[in-house]
Amino acid sequence: MEIYGKENIDAYRGRELYENPPHLYAVSDAAYKAMKRRAKDTCIVISGLPFGYLPTIHLPDETSEGLVSCVSGESGAGKTEASKYIMQYIAAITNPNQRVDVERVKNVLLNSNCVLEAFGNAKTNRNDNSSRFGKYMDINFNFNGDPTGGHINNYLLEKSRVVQQQGGERNFHSFYQLLRGGSEEMLKSLHLQKDPAVYLFIREGAAATTFNNDRLGHRAVMSALGVIGFSEEEIKAIYQILASILLLGNLQFESDVATGGGEVIEKAHTEQDACFGRDAFAKALYERLFSWIVGRINDVIQVKDYNPLLHGKNTVIGVLDIYGFEIFDNNRLIDYFNNQIIVDLVEQSHKGIISILDEACLTVGNVTDTVCLDSMDSKLAQHPHYTSRKLSPTDKSMDFQKHFRIHHYAGDVTYSIEGFLDKNKDLLFQDFKRLMFNSNNQAFKEMWPDGGLRITEVTKRPLTAATLFKNSIVALVDKLACKVAYLGLLENVMVRRAGFAYRQSYKMTCEYTWPHHLMDSDRDAVETIINKHGFQDDVAYGNTKLFVRTPRTLFTLEQERATLIPILVLFLQKVWRGALARMRCRRLRAISAIMGCYKRYKVKAHFWEVERRFANVRNMADYGKGVEWPTPPATLAQFHSATVTLHRRWWARQKVKNIPPSDMLEVRS
Repeated sequence: MEIYGKENIDAYRGRELYENPPHLYAVSDAAYKAMKRRAKDTCIVISGLPFGYLPTIHLPDETSEGLVSCVSGESGAGKTEASKYIMQYIAAITNPNQRVDVERVKNVLLNSNCVLEAFGNAKTNRNDNSSRFGKYMDINFNFNGDPTGGHINNYLLEKSRVVQQQGGERNFHSFYQLLRGGSEEMLKSLHLQKDPAVYLFIREGAAATTFNNDRLGHRAVMSALGVIGFSEEEIKAIYQILASILLLGNLQFESDVATGGGEVIEKAHTEQDACFGRDAFAKALYERLFSWIVGRINDVIQVKDYNPLLHGKNTVIGVLDIYGFEIFDNNRLIDYFNNQIIVDLVEQSHKGIISILDEACLTVGNVTDTVCLDSMDSKLAQHPHYTSRKLSPTDKSMDFQKHFRIHHYAGDVTYSIEGFLDKNKDLLFQDFKRLMFNSNNQAFKEMWPDGGLRITEVTKRPLTAATLFKNSIVALVDKLACKVAYLGLLENVMVRRAGFAYRQSYKMTCEYTWPHHLMDSDRDAVETIINKHGFQDDVAYGNTKLFVRTPRTLFTLEQERATLIPILVLFLQKVWRGALARMRCRRLRAISAIMGCYKRYKVKAHFWEVERRFANVRNMADYGKGVEWPTPPATLAQFHSATVTLHRRWWARQKVKNIPPSDMLEVRS
């Protein structure tokens, strides 16, 4: 059943929130209208919650600074698709004049979804197109409500998936799209084969059943990269890196023994150390590639040459999409951080899991995973959210010296300690970074700017995987904290808990409150409206807002408002048109008066000039016949002709008077 087509867009465009059944388009339209009407930033939060298989749409709510909407659901519920439909709806209802610059921004924003999905999404056991990263996208709008640019922040990329996946799952889509969609010539230049099963890093998902068409996906990504503005060299560099990662995964290592001076010297690094170094390098390559792609998209869509004085206020709709909560059969180090409730257990200084892991990684000597687990059991024994087989000997679902369990709010999750220390080290030393920075490929250099640091500038040990992941979460939380504070979400939650899910400002529009309600306060005027419609038992009155329990009340008020708005618009138009007509009338009268004065002046000036030129005409020998007449204004053309004729007659009489009587007979003959 098609519920996201053009007909549905038209059905929800410009409609009030409760006028139609709940829909993503209703949320999108409400966010867009709130942003445009009130010139306030708005935010749509798409979060991964542990319960419920369908995405839940929490209808938008006004705050003092904007509007907040939330679409929630666990992995596979459709949050990523929801974010795409939100973008498509906003693109469909904006730029009615088809301005080229706005269309370019819209095309880049829409095509960025395709690229980010290919490089940031993967098939899991729950979802064929699961987001394995979080993103926060700002879409900037001008005062007309047309998109002018945007910015994308990416968080928490699941880079461990590059080297290892759960059974039945796949690596990121980009690898399979390259092998199954790339041309023979392209694969040959990259030294690749079409069969994904050849490559260790993607072998697990080679035979996995999926609804994704990798061949069509590759074609769509190549097209999207071109639309966004990636050059051919940059696209080539992207796929060279993907090929390098696949080939890295097939590297085999053997323990190397060197001889010198008759002695046998065994190198300190083991085959396992080499494999961990290879995996760390592969993960870093992909993570840097992904961040670089996001950065290039941001370079294209950022708002350029913006001047508030010329372009008006710049407003934003923020879309936050965080991937959903999942519990795996074998939960890994990265899976800690899907849950904020136990953040203290994970982050607490000196006693948190991250601190214990980092301390074990930095300890000199043979510190094993088992030793690390014993340290966690010792320091976290009293924590209500932590347990292990040693702390719960009767719980046979866990193994001694192998498992520990965290009581998440979504349920109990059991972790295997095996490989924790090696994965937490995830070391990428400066040598690797310097090697990539010195590449002849400009894209590679841009991905590894820290490789340009001198040896004397690199004094710190590389951060562990857990610390890097924690830092990424902190950046995301800081971003959310700003939005929470700016939009007043905490106050919003408190009001909702009290049962009042909806709110309206006291500046409501009706016959009593616009333009002057003649009452003591705005609250009194709104109370009159509420009592008039019989809703007094369904509301509560705040300092500046009316709080409403049920949508029926708010919908009725919105209907009343929508009915009155055209009347008010017509009234304003009438008043304004009258004002314009009066201004035009005054201007026309002024113009007429000025023209009249000017015409009179031109007539008088003409008379003055004629008088000046013919003042002594009686004393002239030719009686003024040689005097040049001034050019008359158009209004005196006929009068001028008559005056010239009269002068000629007068001149003739003067000539006749001067003829002697004896010559008159000859003149007459």
